[in-house]
Order: sequence, then C-alpha cells, then structure tokens
Amino acid sequence: MKGLYFQQSSTNGEITFVFQEKENLPVTEDNFVKLQVKACALSQINTKLLAEMKMEKDFFPVGREVAGIVLDVGTKVSFFQPDDEVVGILPLDSEDPGLCEVIRVHEHYLVHKPEKVTWTEAAGAIRDGVRAYTALHYLSHLSPGKSVLIMDGASAFGTIAIQLAHHRGAKVISTAYSLEDKQCLERLRSSIARVIDVSNGKVDVAESCLEETGGLGVDIVLDAGVRLYSKDDEPAVKLQLLPHKHDIITLLGVGGHWITTEESLQLDPPDSHCLFLKGATVAFLNDEIWNLSNVQQGKYL
Repeated sequence: MKGLYFQQSSTNGEITFVFQEKENLPVTEDNFVKLQVKACALSQINTKLLAEMKMEKDFFPVGREVAGIVLDVGTKVSFFQPDDEVVGILPLDSEDPGLCEVIRVHEHYLVHKPEKVTWTEAAGAIRDGVRAYTALHYLSHLSPGKSVLIMDGASAFGTIAIQLAHHRGAKVISTAYSLEDKQCLERLRSSIARVIDVSNGKVDVAESCLEETGGLGVDIVLDAGVRLYSKDDEPAVKLQLLPHKHDIITLLGVGGHWITTEESLQLDPPDSHCLFLKGATVAFLNDEIWNLSNVQQGKYL
C-alpha cells in the first residue's frame, strides 16, 4: 500500500513528491478509526508553519482533507461504527497521508458525511467550511440582521462564508477581484446585497460599504489579506486587490469585529485608538489551531 509524501531540500527549499510503500496499519485500538479513503483534497502545504512548530522531518504526508468509509473502530470509539461515511481533516502530526488507500485517524478529527454530499464535495469543502464557520460563529458571533463584508467572495472560502452568513440572516457585501469573480457573485445575487468590483483599483471599498450601510459601517469584516504600508513600500502584487488596513478600520461599525487572515498585521497607536473608540475587536483566523493536538497547542501558544 503506497502513500504520497513530500520532501523539502535543506539547501534551496525545493519540494519534491514521492510515493512510499507503507507498512500494514497497526491494530485499530482506543479512539482510533481505520478509514478507507474515497476522496482527498490537496491544500497548500504550509512549510513555514511546519518550521515554526519544529515539525520538519525527512518525509511529510500529503493530503489532509479526506472523506471515506469506516472499516474498523477501536474499543473506545463512541461516535462511529464500521460502514459509516465520514469526512475530516487529518492533524498536522498525522503519520498517514490522505493520499493513501487506507489510513488510521483519531475519531475526534472526523464527522459524519451528509448522505447527499458526494465524496469529492465533502473532501473539497471541509477545510474552508470549518474556516468560515469558525470566523462567523466563534470569532464574530454572527446573528440575524448583522452586516458582513466578505473580501474575495468568489474564492472557495468566500463562497462558503457568503452562504453561511446569508443562512444566518445577515446582510452580505462582497468584493470581486476580476470580471469573472463579479459574474460568479452576481449569480448568487439573492445572497448578496452588493458586489464591489475592485479589479480596476478605482473603487473605494470603505466608501462603498459606508454608503451601503447608511454611514454606520459594517458589523463584521472577513478579509483576505490587507495592505500594511503605503503603495511605495508595498509589493506590487498587493497594490491592486487588497484594501489598506486603514480602509478596514474606517468601514468597521461601532462594536464591529474584524476577522483577519493577515498573520503579520501591525496596528499603530492611532489605529488602536480608533478601534478603541469604536469598541471594535480584531481576531486572527488561524484554521490550523483546531487541528493541533494538546501537546502541539502548548508548543504553539
């Protein structure tokens, strides 16, 4: 039985992928489940996080979002039984790659797959689904009637977040980074109050949001990255698409929540003072924190 792994060169950082023969899985025991993989999604490998966590090794498993059928369960497993259809995300320290016929995984990293959802859909949506639910439910406490700005709404994360926010009764505003993105979002028109096309770099996102909310500002912002510096100091790739951090602060309403994916966000004293006056909060969306064991969380925190 073969599994896919990647190896990173210690000299130039180049990544190569290799198939390795895996030994037979140990007897399923305690809270572990033996899973026959039906579908596996390929997400970006965060080598920087692996280095920060001191988790480098010669070969690292590839593929963590999996969907499949339970073959066997340990004696302490309480949520699943053989033949159950499940989906989940393997933890960072998993020894088994998702790109393998059969894997061994702790039951706490799995949930039951809805019957009408295909294997491919389940594996492909689980990561961004968890991210969107974490941002809206745990970090911003979304409730009916709130206004939400979702940046880059045509992305996988954005489309799921839009649907979840609409389902909860929120007023959704979204940005589009291209004509194709705008057309995609307009097909979701019943879910979106306004689509802001920022592809030409001429539209003021803050002004558009304040106009849409009658000058009150939005209650929740889910960004897709922000510009931290002036145009002269920022890399060119960020100039056209991402809003400046000051724009986010400006369009945020009183008591608002800013959920950011910008891990290197820097707020100057005037920025903090403005957020203080609004009674607003900033939260960081790190989806990997849910996939760490207790030991890893202690190292990370």
